[in-house]
Amino acid sequence: MRKHSPFTTAGSLPGWIAALILMFAPPVTTAAPTAHDTAIVTEWCRTLGKKLSSVSESECLARRLIPSGGVSVRGLPLPVRDFPPAAERTPQARVLVLGGIHGDEYSSVSIVFKWMQVLEQFHTGLFHWRVLPLVNPDGLLQAKSQRTNHRGIDLNRNFPTSNWQKESTDYWVRRTGKDPRRYPGEKALSEPEAQWIAREIDQFRPNVIVAVHAPFNLLDFDGGPPLPPERLGPLYLSLLGTYPGSLGRYAGLEKRIPIITIELTHAGIMPPEQEVRKIWTDLVRWVRDNIRDREPGPLLARESTPEPWPPAQKPYQPPPRPQVAPRPVPFQDMLDVEISQKPE
Repeated sequence: MRKHSPFTTAGSLPGWIAALILMFAPPVTTAAPTAHDTAIVTEWCRTLGKKLSSVSESECLARRLIPSGGVSVRGLPLPVRDFPPAAERTPQARVLVLGGIHGDEYSSVSIVFKWMQVLEQFHTGLFHWRVLPLVNPDGLLQAKSQRTNHRGIDLNRNFPTSNWQKESTDYWVRRTGKDPRRYPGEKALSEPEAQWIAREIDQFRPNVIVAVHAPFNLLDFDGGPPLPPERLGPLYLSLLGTYPGSLGRYAGLEKRIPIITIELTHAGIMPPEQEVRKIWTDLVRWVRDNIRDREPGPLLARESTPEPWPPAQKPYQPPPRPQVAPRPVPFQDMLDVEISQKPE
């Protein structure tokens, strides 16, 4: 008899119900998962642990992910972890963290797991974090990992940006020479993974999005205000621009949600532990100092349309990189910068 795989169906808990439960939970806890949810995540972590040497099955399970309700083309789950605000506190901001949009960028998945571990230890409830460590499981979890999803579509070219039908095809043909690694698909939001992210943006209403990639060794930024960080750890700001169907254009330029793209140095090699921590603490400091919820209120009030952002500022030009190494920061000062600061 063929053994039933828990990957064949999505999680039994709809995403909006999970969000409602998690919103009122105390920090660093989640609602008790069902047996079906546990089976889904256990199998998912077992598969991930066999693929990534930097994330073991036990470490994956320890992060207490739950099925989000979203699935990939092949039906693999898109597990998520919420770190909600303190019960008595309105969060200063909601932050959506995305790893593994491209399946061959291993480090973009592994580093998010390391950051979740830091959040478990030092989360104070100042922000509401929603973390999806692996957006493209079909691309990663196969014998030879690939940038695209199971249908050969680049998820970071599949978002419904303005004039997508004409611009995305034109860009793919003329600018990439029909590079199969950057194929945008036949229509916008054709892929379930991109659909999930679009729904999360509409329902979770993040005040900032953090997308992790590799291996360009830089920091990119779209949208705003505010002004972007000049650096996160060893990564310096270098504005790349956006592409038809990219998340940066869709969320950053068109929805005016600040989006930080962290491009790690290597796709297949994790940064040193000190760099992992420094990128994270610089990120949280920047979020703490610059991001505020523009429309406080019940998280599930989906019908309301946000007020438009102020007019976009002139393109930001980062200062030149310093010629001397920055002063080292003591480790204990780097771990948590959500330090007991109440939102203004």
